[in-house]
Amino acid sequence: MTPDQPPICDYEGSDYQTSFWDEGDRAYEDQVEAIALRRLLPKSGNMMLEVGAGAGRNTPRYQAFQRVVLLDYSTTQLQQAQSKLGNDDRYVYVAADAYQLPFVPGVFDGATMIRTLHHMAEPQRALQQVRLALQPGAAFILEYANKQNLKAILRYVFQMQSWSPFTPEAVEFAALNFDFHPKSIRGWLQEVGFSVERQLTVSHFRMGILKRLFPLDLLVKLDSLAQLSGNWWQLSPSVFVLSQAAGDTPIASPGALFRCLVCGNDELEQLPSSLHCPNCDHHWSFENGIYDFRVK
Repeated sequence: MTPDQPPICDYEGSDYQTSFWDEGDRAYEDQVEAIALRRLLPKSGNMMLEVGAGAGRNTPRYQAFQRVVLLDYSTTQLQQAQSKLGNDDRYVYVAADAYQLPFVPGVFDGATMIRTLHHMAEPQRALQQVRLALQPGAAFILEYANKQNLKAILRYVFQMQSWSPFTPEAVEFAALNFDFHPKSIRGWLQEVGFSVERQLTVSHFRMGILKRLFPLDLLVKLDSLAQLSGNWWQLSPSVFVLSQAAGDTPIASPGALFRCLVCGNDELEQLPSSLHCPNCDHHWSFENGIYDFRVK
């Protein structure tokens, strides 16, 4: 980790996919997120960047794109994604830090960051990295944990929590777990070069008692309708934002993808077990189908 490196939430060795999603009664959350993605994803695309891909839960939903780059800091999460998706050339697996993306500027025409920003101590820095990797006009779908959700408002009104859901600063409710204010998110997106196009509010009924009392299909249908209020107000625990990369920024040459994080060279040599930078002689590991650009 470099001296100015923000702390990283590392899921290395975690059984998050199994314990949280497969066995954690999260079918409601998964289905309503799938609906939000269907509404926001472009109809077609060439190269998608999935920041915080984890074990590839959402990756099959990006069928409109010819190739998908799955990026996660954890190699074990990427290995789980491989076991699910296979070693098809359509997928590229990259272990890297979201604060230091190893890509040529302007190489992607789409990107997502789902259930990832809430682990970012410096969210603007991560968003800036995504913007640099995108071509002008590219679609970026961001999901964030909403500080100004209805539950937090009620808890604040009844003095059950000390922090205000109405102030712009992030709240760290657990170590490296942050809730953000919608206005702050929109401001950061605009500051780094995005124009906000659409907002969807998601997971309105994320409460254990509601899941026990009402059928899954009913909750999903109700949430699907409630999502459409996202441009007017944001009171749900999760918010999806569709933005477009604005401005006249570079577009990568055909076939380009990686750049060296040491010297910035974008002409790396593919070797059997590494990507070699002929400019600074650095080797970036390539093992079992996973490129490793983590700087430690």
